[in-house]
Amino acid sequence: MSKPRVRREDLKPGEVLCEYCTARCCQYFAFPIEKPKTWSDFDHIRWYLMHGNCAVFVDDGTWYILIYSPCQHLLPDNRCGIYEHRPQVCRDYSTDDCEYDNDACYDQFFETPEQIWEYAEAILPERKQPVWNRPRRYDPLRLPVL
Repeated sequence: MSKPRVRREDLKPGEVLCEYCTARCCQYFAFPIEKPKTWSDFDHIRWYLMHGNCAVFVDDGTWYILIYSPCQHLLPDNRCGIYEHRPQVCRDYSTDDCEYDNDACYDQFFETPEQIWEYAEAILPERKQPVWNRPRRYDPLRLPVL
């Protein structure tokens, strides 16, 4: 059963925004990462994205890795199953600036390795051919032609 959409400003005294929410804040976690500057940096991000269930986004100039992983204590009605014993990070979280009515628009959002690589190709200088892709003068596995 879907919850009715209520605007923050329409909450009645004593009502809690969480009662109308789909628990977006409990569906993932995100950490800031260093802004990529080199091919190697972008290759690391490409590696993150190859693992699935994650994304990388930029918000107000800060880069983040986002891991999609719902909290194991989230109940089917999107309420916390351990509310009285929830971790401090959850206690510190406020609905004052939560994502309830945020449309999740970021400066940039990357979900696939191809997306981050295409972005790197657009902003970085042309990369040197990778060592593993360069022709070799001597290949010990190749038999000489007699």
